[in-house]
Amino acid sequence: MSKTRFPDWLKRRIPASANINKTNEILKSLNLNTVCESALCPNRGECFTKKTATFMILGNTCTRNCGFCAVPVDNKPGPVNTEEPDKIVQAVKQLGLKHVVITSVTRDDLSDGGAGHFSAVIRKLKEFDKSLIIEVLTPDFAGSISAIEAVTLAKPNIYNHNLETVPELYKIVRPEADYDRSLNLLKLVKSLDEEIYTKSGIMVGLGETFEQVGKVLEDLRCVNCDVVTIGQYLAPSQKHLEVKEFVHPEVFKEYEALGQSLGFKHVAAAPFVRSSFNADDFSKKVLSVN
Repeated sequence: MSKTRFPDWLKRRIPASANINKTNEILKSLNLNTVCESALCPNRGECFTKKTATFMILGNTCTRNCGFCAVPVDNKPGPVNTEEPDKIVQAVKQLGLKHVVITSVTRDDLSDGGAGHFSAVIRKLKEFDKSLIIEVLTPDFAGSISAIEAVTLAKPNIYNHNLETVPELYKIVRPEADYDRSLNLLKLVKSLDEEIYTKSGIMVGLGETFEQVGKVLEDLRCVNCDVVTIGQYLAPSQKHLEVKEFVHPEVFKEYEALGQSLGFKHVAAAPFVRSSFNADDFSKKVLSVN
C-alpha cells in the first residue's frame, strides 16, 4: 500500500528543542504514561517543547478496541499503580504546569472503571496546589452513574468526555461505545455540579457530513456542554481506519463559526486540534488564568 500523501495544510516540521528531551526525561524517570506518546499524537513534539503533556493514568493498555486509536488493547490489563497520583504531582511540579490534563485508557475490567483512581489524582493535585486548573478526560465508565458521580464530586475544573464522531459512524469507529450514553454522561456531570465546565471533542474525515457534525454540536449544546474541539482524523497506522477525507481548513472555520453561533463558551476547530492540545487556551481566555 502506498504512503498517504498529505495536503499542504497537514505538513509540518518537527520542532527541535532541548525541552523535548527534558520533558521525556521527567516522564520516564517517574514511569508515567502520556496519551501524547501512546496515541501517537502528531502534536507531541510541540507540546513537549512547551513542557506540557496529557497524563494517561490506569496503565498503557485499553480494554476496548476502537478503530481509530493507537493505544494497545488488552482485556486483562495490569493492576492499578497506587503511586501514580503522587508521581503525577511530582511531574506537575517539575514541569511547572498550571493547567493539568488527566486522561486514561478504558478499564472495563475494574468495578468502578477507574473512577476512584481519577478521584485520587484530582485530590492529590488539589492538595499540592489549589490554584491548578484540573481537566479530566474520562472514558464513559460503561454509563455507571456512581463512577461519574465519584469523579465529578472530586471537583475537577473541566470534565471532558469525547463523542469522537457522529452517531452514524459509531459501529465502525466506537463499536463498544454508545452515543446517547456519552451524551448522558456530560448531562449528568452538569446536573451534579453547574460550576464544572463540560467539554467534548470529535474527529472529522471519517466519512461524516457537515450536517451530521452540525447535529452533534446541537446535541452537545442541548446537554449544556461548554467547550468543543474538532480536529482532523489521521490514521495512526495502516491497520487503523482509513482517512476518508482531508477536511480543508476553511471547513474547520465554518465549524468554528457554527459552534460559536450555538453558544459554546469556547470552540477549537482546525486540522491539528486534539481534545487536549493547547487545552490551556480555554483557561486563559475564559477563566483568565495566566
